[in-house]
Amino acid sequence: MHKTVAVITPAYKAQDTLATTVQSVLDQTHSEWEHWIIADDGFDYAAFLEERGLGDPRQRFVGSGGIGRGASNARNVALEQLKTPYAAILDADDRLKPQKLERAVAALDEHGIVTTALDVMTMDFAHLRFVGAGADRVLSPGDHKWVSLSMDSMIVWDRRRGDGRYDPTMSNMTDLEFLLQLYRTIPTSMHLGTPLHDYIKRDGSMSNGKDVAAGMIASKREIVRRLQSGHYGLRSSDVAGLLGFLDVSLAAEAEYGAALAAQPGLLFEDHIEPKLLTARRP
Repeated sequence: MHKTVAVITPAYKAQDTLATTVQSVLDQTHSEWEHWIIADDGFDYAAFLEERGLGDPRQRFVGSGGIGRGASNARNVALEQLKTPYAAILDADDRLKPQKLERAVAALDEHGIVTTALDVMTMDFAHLRFVGAGADRVLSPGDHKWVSLSMDSMIVWDRRRGDGRYDPTMSNMTDLEFLLQLYRTIPTSMHLGTPLHDYIKRDGSMSNGKDVAAGMIASKREIVRRLQSGHYGLRSSDVAGLLGFLDVSLAAEAEYGAALAAQPGLLFEDHIEPKLLTARRP
């Protein structure tokens, strides 16, 4: 099990998307994995996948302990049980490119955290844009969000070097908050500039819905508060870099509604990126 990756997937009413997500794990060129599927809706996903010819002995099925307890709690259920050295996050509507785990595991020989560029897609898997594409590079915590300006659930990490738990009290931004926990004991991350993770923009999703702005703003402000209080034990230069990004992001959140009304379908990534390019980076 020295190279085994536990892929953690919370599932809540995921019948329409999970088969595609699971297929992307089955298609990995790195075969040493466990796929933890945590039902947060009481559904029998093992039978569901078996009926579709997608069952595999490397899959692990557990319940979240309730109904609708949330993705953070579901991920934590798996984190409390798995024994593998490596772990990865995969939402039940996203996909891994075939080489994602192989490339990440190779990088984990030297680095405790690996992030990858994203291929942002529609629900029909039509390409929208890349995020974080370019050269492979080592990033400090203060650099990370300036490169990975979108979601942060593309991570793969070495649990022996750093670990944490997802915060169920936060409505949004839990992926970034978890990554900051990892940075407590892992000072840098390796970012693979090849888009190896398909990030599906779903109608009404956390990062594109009309009714989530308040939750996003509150969560970002909470992370700002924690950074300013020294909660993560990061270097002052890294705190400054993160606060600089969040300052731009909060301003972008305040303007996003009007921008979306003027340009329907505008991605938040396309909205914030020009602001980041012109911002004075700490």
